[in-house]
Amino acid sequence: MKCMLVADIHYALPQYDWLVGVAGDYDLVIIAGDHLDVSSLVDCRTQSLIVEKYLELIKAKTRVVICSGNHDLDSRNDDGEKVARWIADLGARDIITDGGSFILEDALFTVCPWWDGPKARDAIGQQLAADHAHRRDRWFWVYHAPPQNSPVSWSGSRSFGDSALLEWITAYQPDMVFSGHVHQSPFVREGSWVDRIGRTWVFNAGHQFGAPPAHVAIETAVGEAVWLSAAGIQSVRLDQPLERPLPRLRMPPAWFLAPPAGADQPKT
Repeated sequence: MKCMLVADIHYALPQYDWLVGVAGDYDLVIIAGDHLDVSSLVDCRTQSLIVEKYLELIKAKTRVVICSGNHDLDSRNDDGEKVARWIADLGARDIITDGGSFILEDALFTVCPWWDGPKARDAIGQQLAADHAHRRDRWFWVYHAPPQNSPVSWSGSRSFGDSALLEWITAYQPDMVFSGHVHQSPFVREGSWVDRIGRTWVFNAGHQFGAPPAHVAIETAVGEAVWLSAAGIQSVRLDQPLERPLPRLRMPPAWFLAPPAGADQPKT
């Protein structure tokens, strides 16, 4: 399985244009929250409509999975907590979103929403417990915030990670968690785009301006993840212990340029 992780696009349309152009090179594109930009002069309703069009274009080329982030919240639920209703509504368009799960190859994917209060947080705990009962050989989570006290949540001055996520990772030990939220982590001293907590690999691609966005490409068959950004290229072997400093590459590995294994098969 060849997949890509991006996050925190924040209505940067050149980055969405780039994603549309490369989506067909992957079995799966994961956008881990903060699709919108609450500081933009364009109102969020208009932003969401345009982002929906881009997601449809990506879905025409490959599978696409998205979760909500704190910039995506547009309404309140019955408990008065903020939610991204526009993202939940995308489920009717066969886009896997908040609260959803699906199986690809031998992996179960669980997609979690941004939580704004204790009710939504507890609902995520229930979602993870339910999916744990159906765990496959591998279990991957899509969750906007990275875990607390990790290099992938380090801003350069403090951790902006999610303490509840750290507890769930410790309890369930998923194989991978795809996140974003803390823009600076891969670019600052003592920060990183990758961490390992027990057996769990955690990724945060980070945020940069312009196209392409900072992104992580993973080939599960090879057992390697590669981070590509304006700061360079780094890689990590997923079948070996995590050792720092991470190696820097002059060029991406050969598998990065190869088409996905199912490129000639229709996407579902």
